[in-house]
Amino acid sequence: MTHQIRVRHNFETAHRLPHLTGKCLNLHGHSWWAEVSVRAERLSEDQTVVEFGAFKQGLRAFIDEHLDHGAMLGAGDPLARLLAAHGSKVYLFGTPPYAYDLPHPTVEAVAVLLARAAQVILDGRPRAAGAVVSRVTVAETHVNAAEFVPPPGFPGDRPDLRMSAAAAS
Repeated sequence: MTHQIRVRHNFETAHRLPHLTGKCLNLHGHSWWAEVSVRAERLSEDQTVVEFGAFKQGLRAFIDEHLDHGAMLGAGDPLARLLAAHGSKVYLFGTPPYAYDLPHPTVEAVAVLLARAAQVILDGRPRAAGAVVSRVTVAETHVNAAEFVPPPGFPGDRPDLRMSAAAAS
């Protein structure tokens, strides 16, 4: 039997996609929604996949600290330095530990970013044996969303993410 839980959180964040044509090359904002699912084959001794409060607290803290009311930009985007120089919160895609191979903040890339961060947060909390992030859905508008289903072993093959997990606990 497989058990699964889901947590949701919303955040307000700007981004731009200068590698694409059209209006998304402009800096613009969205009211984003993230839904993170965690599954385990068996429940823990306390009959949970992971305690909701602790997991939600970690996930919301990551989103609020790094993304909410800021801008998500590629590391090579000239707006990144300009905004940061003026005291704006900027999350750089294309940088470690979570966005190292994600050069642009597309909704698909944001789903991968949040899956990686959520797995690190999960790894730092008491949970059922084998509990993993099983799905992340990110909506940037009420009609546009992306879903990421992590592959087996995600992100266990990345030593820098495992070290981040130790720091998160």
